Amino acid sequence: MEIEEKLINSRLDNVQGTDAGKRPMPMRTPNNPPWNVLEAFAVWIASVLFILIVPTIILLAYLIYIQVPITDGERVSEVVRSDPAAVFLQIIAIIPAHMLTLLLAWLVVTRVRKYPFRKTLGWEKGGFAWWHYAMVLGFFFVIAAVVGAFFPEQENDLLRILRSSRAAVFIVAFVATFTAPLVEEVVYRGVLYSAFQSKFGVPAAFILVTVLFALVHVPQYYPSYSTIFLLTLLSVTLTAVRVVSKNLLPCIILHTVFNGFQSSLLILEPYINTYKPIEPVASIIYNLAK
Repeated sequence: MEIEEKLINSRLDNVQGTDAGKRPMPMRTPNNPPWNVLEAFAVWIASVLFILIVPTIILLAYLIYIQVPITDGERVSEVVRSDPAAVFLQIIAIIPAHMLTLLLAWLVVTRVRKYPFRKTLGWEKGGFAWWHYAMVLGFFFVIAAVVGAFFPEQENDLLRILRSSRAAVFIVAFVATFTAPLVEEVVYRGVLYSAFQSKFGVPAAFILVTVLFALVHVPQYYPSYSTIFLLTLLSVTLTAVRVVSKNLLPCIILHTVFNGFQSSLLILEPYINTYKPIEPVASIIYNLAK
């Protein structure tokens, strides 16, 4: 009898997640998440606040270091916009902000280690082959090229940052390639979409995720309508991939490849002299990095 009970408990322990009483926790999938809409929305709000607060704290420390009175608004604005070191610090501060966002998402998704992070978010290919990725990327690059040809980008924060120093270009490229795709997808197509889809259904989740993604970025790039359009199109494309594949991994792969390719163009721009045609897409890169 004792041996039989041990075997039963051993089998229950192998079921995804158990509570203190050894009862099996319900199986969770990307479309049946253990977090709710309010928790997902809180993660989104926190991700925005981290991007605002962390760079501000680092920038304030730099202003104190160079002895610029924070009450002198005109002088502070000048430093923030034109001082290469200040610009660089604001960009590199995005990295710890991203790490804080991932930590919070991990706590919410895993319910503090009750569920596996990657499996619960959807770390499968979902039937996506290499040629699917090629088709999606090709479609987006063609649209971006057409938009860039007919609607040149207006002056914005990205262009000022890229002109501030080559170091700024390199750190933007790094963040856009190695942290932004993961963080953006975990928050939008991972935490937010899964909760919305479970509560409201696929159509509503699709619209809400797209709107929230655009909402965060519109104030930063208004009135650069070409950039806003391409950002919205990118969100629509990636969310459609999430719907079709029912997994997050294809979105992360597409996002990473897209950002990596465009980041390479940013770095090589002085040598290939193709900056103007890619300006609208470059804005997307910086936007996603933030």
